[in-house]
Amino acid sequence: MAIQLASSSSYRSKWSYDVFLSFRGEDTRNNFTSHLYSALHRRGINTFMDDSELKRGEEISPALSEAIKESRISLVIFSKNYAASSWCLDELVQIIEYKETKGQMVWPIFYLVDPFEVRHQKGCFAEAFAKHEDVKRHSEERIQRWRTALNKAANLSGCHLGDE
Repeated sequence: MAIQLASSSSYRSKWSYDVFLSFRGEDTRNNFTSHLYSALHRRGINTFMDDSELKRGEEISPALSEAIKESRISLVIFSKNYAASSWCLDELVQIIEYKETKGQMVWPIFYLVDPFEVRHQKGCFAEAFAKHEDVKRHSEERIQRWRTALNKAANLSGCHLGDE
């Protein structure tokens, strides 16, 4: 995976972070994502990785929302339980919004999941949405925003890391 970022001072002044990492902690925090973060950091790429444990039902914190907004690129690491987290899905909605309104670059990484499952909410993504819909805590409008964001993100050119 090659990411090339400029390091000019004018570039630095526009963005607080080069990269924002969106990921499901329980799936990838202590393996893929931590290794990716370390590799980016070693290359001098200023990367935001939220290291707090999220409590069920909490909304995205203002600081996290600001980090998304102030990042040049968002790397979205789709994994088996990504869609089980309303927090991850809300992050994704915001990331796609900034892509469309502010020109933020978004690069999906499909970590041991098929892009088709993400795009069409099949397999583990269908199971996650069935649970979200059963809970009835989330409005239909919110769930539809999640579905739309997943579809848009999965249609972007990215990286598929299968389990071959």
